[in-house]
Amino acid sequence: MNTSRIALIGYGRMGKEVEKMAIKRGHTIACVIDNEADWAQKASLLNNADVAIDFSLPQTAVSNIRRCFAASLPLVEGTTGWNKDLETVISECNAAKKTLFYAPNFSLGMNIMFLLNKQLAGLLNRTNYRVSLTESHHIHKLDAPSGTAVQLLNQLIAGIERYSGWDFEGKQGDDQVPVSVIREGEVHGIHEVVADSAEDIISIRHEAKGRQGLALGAVMAAEFLVGKKGVFTMDDLMEALLRD
Repeated sequence: MNTSRIALIGYGRMGKEVEKMAIKRGHTIACVIDNEADWAQKASLLNNADVAIDFSLPQTAVSNIRRCFAASLPLVEGTTGWNKDLETVISECNAAKKTLFYAPNFSLGMNIMFLLNKQLAGLLNRTNYRVSLTESHHIHKLDAPSGTAVQLLNQLIAGIERYSGWDFEGKQGDDQVPVSVIREGEVHGIHEVVADSAEDIISIRHEAKGRQGLALGAVMAAEFLVGKKGVFTMDDLMEALLRD
């Protein structure tokens, strides 16, 4: 594994966890940019980096992405809650031949759950099971439901024909997947999909023990980007891991 000089964008809880994981895996930190004042003072330091990892805020994510594009710096975008701009950003990335890696969740374990959830949805399509989703996070989590939950919901909707969307529990119709969102304490992230029938219950559940799993996935994504152009997701990284 080649070592890289990593620019950290966002230096909250996740940024600090990514820093520790990057150093543990032999990388160095080229710079840390946490706010607009840092951008004004340190933007030129991006030239010293091989790749950037952004865990900042939904309202600054797109701006950070474009700044990295302008610097021709490959970016791992870990921030969620900016999906409304995703298609535009992907188009800009491809048109300018830049490099972007984005994902709703960088945990390897969570991405295994994505694979299982996709299979479950296909198996449930012609059955009478009713599915629902519950997600829990710490009180600091800004988006609700989480980006991870939205990914799980989209898989269920795509795989089960009778569902056309999702809605919060108590408001949905029969064609909507019910979602429960819990924000309490310092919960690192729990996502559970439940399929309920008159005969039995099937559930798949992922619980993060901390932020280390997300940090590891983000740093591995940065390692994966070396020498690449285009738009990538955890599907690409998981495929590469299975291939290797």
